[in-house]
Amino acid sequence: MNPLSRFSINQMTVKQLTLPELTEACVRLGVPAVGLWREPVAEYGLDATAKLVRDAGLSVTSLCRGGFLTATDEGDRARALEDNRAAIDEAATLGTDTLVMVSGGLPPGSRDLVAARERIADALSVLAPYAGERGVRLAIEPLHPMFASDRCVVSTLDQALDLAARFPADQVGVVVDTYHIWWDDRAPAAVARAGAAGRIHSFQLADWTTPLPAGVLNGRGQLGDGAVDMREWRERVESAGWTGFIEVELFNDGLWVRDGVEVLEETAGRYVREAF
Repeated sequence: MNPLSRFSINQMTVKQLTLPELTEACVRLGVPAVGLWREPVAEYGLDATAKLVRDAGLSVTSLCRGGFLTATDEGDRARALEDNRAAIDEAATLGTDTLVMVSGGLPPGSRDLVAARERIADALSVLAPYAGERGVRLAIEPLHPMFASDRCVVSTLDQALDLAARFPADQVGVVVDTYHIWWDDRAPAAVARAGAAGRIHSFQLADWTTPLPAGVLNGRGQLGDGAVDMREWRERVESAGWTGFIEVELFNDGLWVRDGVEVLEETAGRYVREAF
């Protein structure tokens, strides 16, 4: 079996590569799939990107990101819904069935986490049917609690599943991302719960290294450099029924200043060494 047959490289891991450079490197190195981001896709052109990856024979495992659904202002909420509908349409055009949802943080001046999470559910009640009609699944990604105030009030896999459970599993599920949930002793049971309900829609790997960088956002470590047991998590998620691609998504300033093809090749090697 080809050890890279289920490996997907998230575009952000090697954001220094243009889309043509990324696709060419994937083909040359035997990487079969990519996870894409909306901003570089828009810069290159949506239809052009779809053709590029299709002609290269690459699968698109996810599009990142939708979400940011916690605003209280009605105008802001309407604009967020409009943007998420656009993201769903983009995912469909790119040929991926998974739109990653980063739900959003607390609105300015608010300390009400419960209300913020309920606004996410309200928005999903509008977006989930729209996505389902287009063959796209919304994958709620819980982020580490350090991001709860400004990026994502959904901090655990159980919280994400509680939201997803209000909707059909083929419309709303979750992202299992080692970087964000490795610390949670309830996460293994939540993975099993997600698998039993058919709600694992994306599986991502990244390591946890310390000290965290200033701003913390770009602290996702190269596989094998930190505290997360990648093989254990891969086996856990597979035991829950996951047979899809495994996407490596790294936000890391140290990786971004290096040659992108070198980083891609290194990441593929680390994926095989650390996860299998």
